[in-house]
Amino acid sequence: MDQDKLAKLRARYAGASGADIHDPRFAKVAAGQFQGDRRKWPFSDVATFINAPYRPDALSKPDLGGLDVAIIGLPMDLGVTNRAGTRLGPRAVRAVERMGPMDHVHGTAPFSLVKAADIGDVPFRSRYSLESCHEDIEATFKQIVQAGVSTLGVGGDHSITYPILKAVGEKRPVGMVHIDAHCDTSGPYEGSKFHHGGPFRQAVLDGVLDPERVIQIGIRGGAEYLWEFSYESGMTVIHADEVDRMGLDAVIAKALAVIGDGPTYVSFDVDSLDPAFAPGTGTPEVGGLTPREALAILRGLKGKNIVAADVVEVAPQYDATSNTAQCAAQVLFLELCLIAEARAAGKGRP
Repeated sequence: MDQDKLAKLRARYAGASGADIHDPRFAKVAAGQFQGDRRKWPFSDVATFINAPYRPDALSKPDLGGLDVAIIGLPMDLGVTNRAGTRLGPRAVRAVERMGPMDHVHGTAPFSLVKAADIGDVPFRSRYSLESCHEDIEATFKQIVQAGVSTLGVGGDHSITYPILKAVGEKRPVGMVHIDAHCDTSGPYEGSKFHHGGPFRQAVLDGVLDPERVIQIGIRGGAEYLWEFSYESGMTVIHADEVDRMGLDAVIAKALAVIGDGPTYVSFDVDSLDPAFAPGTGTPEVGGLTPREALAILRGLKGKNIVAADVVEVAPQYDATSNTAQCAAQVLFLELCLIAEARAAGKGRP
């Protein structure tokens, strides 16, 4: 071993504490994590999404307390067509420890770029009425959007994204990167058009989602016959098996071409992942994406005008390992990074 090199390393690190970090990229992040040589215990205090500050009073303030990004739970699963239980998703994701503070690929430390906080859950009036829950979601998100604050929502079943899009796309239709096992563009079932299998058909018909700027990635399973609307409306659909043939670089390039530079929503259903990685969901489909593939696709969106995002369909009672919630929390953190980068670049406002 080079003794001169060893002597220099000893001089710099032998008496150093864990907070003594010299690389400027890492030191900036570490400055927000250490108090002296101490770091906050990841398993202490009230659990919040990705350890964000807790601001349950934000909705009572006209400007949401000066926030840039509001992280909000939507514990509602009245729109499911198979296994219920995603009402417990927000709690499961909040319980995930040690998330962040920096994405290791891009080096993004979102809390150094934006003021973000967990503002609690949407205040629902009724646990029994799907229509009333959707009204409450739309009203809550309109209040947040009107304050110029970006939203990061965690469900809950995928029907929640319809009222969110009605708020986010109210002033102009948005594009969307939708990562899922299912296109969720089917018609009404049994007298209801608000279920989790059809939010994006309704959003297009309401004029808040631009289908020409929508890409759906990871689609598979036996329900292809339900997704005619995706093709008729002009959405771009990439099936899970096509991801293998195309390669991730081509998938990302296609996504960037579809969404362009306009305002874009990101919606992530955990059933996009193969159930080997994420069994805790209501409609698992074998043959899905790996977490690494999903994260790579999301990272490929860096620099785009991402105005809001969600993670949905975590049903923790079907997953004894908590891995589904772990995956969802990592996706949530990466979505926060995308929004933070967009807002830091003067974009990303809903």
